[in-house]
Amino acid sequence: MALGNNSHQLLSKIATNDKHGENSPYFDGWKAYDSNPFHPTKNPQGVIQMGLAENQLCFDLIQEWIRNNPKASICTAEGVNQFKYIANFQDYHGLPEFRNAVANFMSKVRGGRVRFDPDRILMSGGATGANELIMFCLADPGDAFLVPSPYYPAFVRDLCWRTRTQLIPVECHSSNNFKITREALEEAYEKAKEGNINVKGLIITNPSNPLGTTLDRETLKSIVGFINEKNIHLVCDEIYAATVFRAPSFVSVSEVMQDIEHCKKDLIHIIYSLSKDLGLPGFRVGIVYSYNDEVVNSGRKMSSFGLVSSQTQYFLAALLSDDEFVERFLAESARRLAARHSHFTKGLEKVNITCLPSNAGLFFWMNLRGLLKEKTFEGEMMLWRVIINEVKLNVSPGSAFNCSEPGWYRVCFANMDDETVDVALMRIRAFVGKETGKPPKELKRWKSNLRLSFSNSRRFDENVMSPHSPMPHSPLVRAT
Repeated sequence: MALGNNSHQLLSKIATNDKHGENSPYFDGWKAYDSNPFHPTKNPQGVIQMGLAENQLCFDLIQEWIRNNPKASICTAEGVNQFKYIANFQDYHGLPEFRNAVANFMSKVRGGRVRFDPDRILMSGGATGANELIMFCLADPGDAFLVPSPYYPAFVRDLCWRTRTQLIPVECHSSNNFKITREALEEAYEKAKEGNINVKGLIITNPSNPLGTTLDRETLKSIVGFINEKNIHLVCDEIYAATVFRAPSFVSVSEVMQDIEHCKKDLIHIIYSLSKDLGLPGFRVGIVYSYNDEVVNSGRKMSSFGLVSSQTQYFLAALLSDDEFVERFLAESARRLAARHSHFTKGLEKVNITCLPSNAGLFFWMNLRGLLKEKTFEGEMMLWRVIINEVKLNVSPGSAFNCSEPGWYRVCFANMDDETVDVALMRIRAFVGKETGKPPKELKRWKSNLRLSFSNSRRFDENVMSPHSPMPHSPLVRAT
């Protein structure tokens, strides 16, 4: 024990505090999956990963493009002549052709209704690094940002862990489909001011993670009006912009700014990434696009801590500059996302499970309030433990997203093949007991487990690693 205390004293406060957010049921679900992952033949009774917001539906399109464009890589005979130039490139601004291609792609995703300046594009290691970079530029330790709930659980890590800023939830409710209202923003802002908390800004995700919904133009105008009036920053996380698969179409804050007279543009910043829209999280491409000259200048200096590799920039510059491919990819991705979302949600409807109406993202917001034994967050966790331990599905409980109402769960649907989707649906139907109108034999046992309490469900806790245990594949690295 003395050794442990001594080791703790030798490390920094950042290294030893628990502000990383891993001590959450959101990450516990990842650990349960890591310890018993589903495989159709090797482990068919394992946990199916439905807590990972990955877009794996269009890899074939990108693979086909790579085969047809070998010059895009410096590791092929056709492209090796560029090896020396790319291997030595170190400019913090990034390859000019990469910044131009990203700017054009961002415009295409927004229907060409707005243009982006390549010189305002800052690089970082994925959206995680981009979020932290903008916090370092805008806030001091102790400062706060408002964030509408429910919100992405890893925001605690991305935005607060090392910057020591804090998040203040803006409560949204199911009564209006969790829409962000001016009244809710005002209430959260005034409460923070009463607590002598310095509010530096507001963070929104559009499309929403976890709701899978897009913000309408009027709501965005109201939000921009709010930050203009309060003279605080607006950080718009738009990393799911190209995952919109049905109407209404995506409206970016960059479009709304053009419609607002006397808009304080230097207060607005966009976070973007290619992890979701293209399904390339391993490439670690994060983007900060700021309308503030000082943020661009200081952020570019900070970006040296998390630059995108020049090899990745070179490849993506070629890929994103192929207009024909980009148009085809965006259309086909939307089609496949729509088909998968429809198949999954209609399968749930057959057993009377409803979801929040959604039109974007790689997930949906599932309503299981009717299955709660107790209409409390403890009841939500009781049900979640049964789902992950008995039904073997890693869905994420709403409380991990700071949802104000118990009984909601995020379900990711684009990170698996069709066969795995059907296995997941079969498990859910069996659990609910309405697949054929006759409860399966397992249903009685599952129903009895709904009465589990935290005190007598230790078997699940012992099957997963402690949130504080070192992990060879920490979910913090991959969480989305």
